[in-house]
Parts: sequence; C-alpha cells; structure tokens
Amino acid sequence: MNIRFTTRQMELTPEIKSYCEKRLKSFSKLLRPPVEVDLILSHEKYRYKIEANLKAKGIAAIAEEESANLMASLGKVFDSLEKRIKKEREKTRERKRRITREKKQKTLVAALEPETEVEEKRVIRMSDYSLKPMTVEEAIIQLDLKKRDVFVFRREENEKLAVIFRRRDGHYGLIEPE
Repeated sequence: MNIRFTTRQMELTPEIKSYCEKRLKSFSKLLRPPVEVDLILSHEKYRYKIEANLKAKGIAAIAEEESANLMASLGKVFDSLEKRIKKEREKTRERKRRITREKKQKTLVAALEPETEVEEKRVIRMSDYSLKPMTVEEAIIQLDLKKRDVFVFRREENEKLAVIFRRRDGHYGLIEPE
C-alpha cells in the first residue's frame, strides 16, 4: 500500500500519520494490490479539511470531510472510504453473479429448445492451385511451402487436374480424376 501525505497550513504529527496508516491497513483485506492513497490534510481558520483519493485494482474512491476536529474529520473520511469500497466490491460481485446467471439461463434455454436452426454452409474461395503443369514432387514442395493441407495442380504428363493432400498419419495422398 502506497500512502502519500500532503499537508497545507499544518504539520503532520506522528500520531496523525500512525492513525491514518492503521485505518488504511484495515482496507488492505478489502482491496487487491496495488493500492495508492493520496491524503490531503489542510487547516483553514477554525476547520480541518481532509481529502482522500484511493486507487486500487478495479476500485477508485474519493472522500472529503470538513469539521472543527481533525481526528473526527479523519474518522469520517475513513468511514466514508470504507463504505464506498464495500459498495464497489458488492457491485462487482453482483455483476459477476448476473453474468453467470445469464450464461446458465442461455444454456438451459438452448438445451430445452430443439435444434431446428441449421447453420447455412458457406463456400469460401481458396487459391491453393497452380495453373502451370508440375510433377507430384513439385506439388508436394508447394504444399509444404504454403503450409496448407490440400493443393490442386495440373499434372505434367497429361495436363489433367490432380489433388494432393496431407493425410493425418503425415503421409501425402494423391487424387487423380479419370
């Protein structure tokens, strides 16, 4: 936890500093690190004004209090920060719960509905062919160079189309139409 103190028209005593650190340490179990806190303590005429800016992972909270007693102002600021932190944590928990509830409902609805919708099959054009005649060995080299599973080419011997493909066992297959 990184705490920065700023004072205006007053001195920061060790008692005030230790009190602030003690109260902020109690927030550490509510927050995920890194936590940065900026405390601005100011004294104007007869009143003390305390501003606290807290930034942690997922939470940003600002609290401000003003009163005639410094320790009362500090107590109110820390109470306000604690209240806001708890409220933000509850919001994130509720948001996560709502998302999981919606996912469960979608899966239940999908399971109850008969699957009448059939996705339409699309044709995707590919350019894995060669117009120039080549041997089977050249076609294998092209297949490996393009890192594809299927390659269409013209045979050098008879100018007919042929298909070479990579088999699951690692060998190559050749399809020649008659």
